[in-house]
Amino acid sequence: MAVKIKLKRLGKIRQPHYRIVVADARTRRDGRAIEEIGIYHPTYNPSRIEVNAERAQYWLSVGAQPTEAVLAILKLTGDWQAHKGLPAPAPLLQPATKESKRRSFDEFAKALEGIGEGKGEAITQKAKKADKKADEAEATAESTEA
Repeated sequence: MAVKIKLKRLGKIRQPHYRIVVADARTRRDGRAIEEIGIYHPTYNPSRIEVNAERAQYWLSVGAQPTEAVLAILKLTGDWQAHKGLPAPAPLLQPATKESKRRSFDEFAKALEGIGEGKGEAITQKAKKADKKADEAEATAESTEA
């Protein structure tokens, strides 16, 4: 019997969450599982990943094959590297907070102040044509004055 470590989908439409399960390879995606070893909530920010490392190591050691999605999750948590004897990955980065985003935006805005002032409006084809007509009108007015 081939055993796979795969995702079992739960949740409403457009609000998925998954359980990481060990199941027979012939069972359907949301079918009966041998054991649940973790959870994955991709809609959270940052996404929530919890894996029982001890049980994952056991199932990998007895020959269970992870699907591509589960393999990516196991690489993020470091369980795959532990199974293969590779060095552990860097810790997961937390998303930037609103204050740090605002601070970086303010620094960028200060840097732009020295560059120069723009018109502050979008340039469209109509605006370009209007500017061109205004320039032509000025040129004709200057030529008539001279």
